[in-house]
Amino acid sequence: MQLWSWSGFFGYLFNPFILGGVLTTIWLTVVSLSAGLILGFALALMRRSRARLVQLVAKAYIWLFRGTPLLVQLIAIYTALPQFGIRFSVVEAALIGLALNEAAYLAEIIRAGIEAVPEGQARAARALGMTERQIMRHIVMPQAFKVIIPPLGNSVNGLLKTTSVTSVISMEELLRRTQVLIQERFMVLELFSVAAIYYLLLTTLWDFFQRHIEKRFGQADSRLSMTEKR
Repeated sequence: MQLWSWSGFFGYLFNPFILGGVLTTIWLTVVSLSAGLILGFALALMRRSRARLVQLVAKAYIWLFRGTPLLVQLIAIYTALPQFGIRFSVVEAALIGLALNEAAYLAEIIRAGIEAVPEGQARAARALGMTERQIMRHIVMPQAFKVIIPPLGNSVNGLLKTTSVTSVISMEELLRRTQVLIQERFMVLELFSVAAIYYLLLTTLWDFFQRHIEKRFGQADSRLSMTEKR
């Protein structure tokens, strides 16, 4: 019995069906991350709200989505909600599940970045007549972003791999398409190796991009410090 087929491995390495799954994994990551950032920013502001009820709502959301597996959340969205008359397609359920889950983690990352900025700067800006929106936009977020970038980059790296969980609801991303081909061709090791290579490639490319972003903001921060010293 042949355990490995090099011809099978190289034959599927650039298979259009597999490449389509790679593209799906990429846009799933981009769209769910974008939605997660928007919701996560709102949750971070809610966590810092002076209204007790608003804080509790944000805390409850973060507690729920960080405390339960994404797999359970996806199954609930795709199979449980239809029993209450709420139906989503596979793509919609995958995007909603990923975005809601990611938002809970990003909210804490963003909140930590905001709280890293000294409160005295905000007080000084208020004394100059700046509105809360102007303070957040021009004073707080530019500085908070430098703190947020490293953990945010790690979240993107994790999300690229986490999209594979959506295969349980038949979302045709990289892992699901790999499984479909395995059922047809029975090349388990070869096809899973191809999938692993693409996941490794995507995360490696993102790692290079993340380092570039961190280096760029680090240089900008250094130039700002030198200007202040002058």
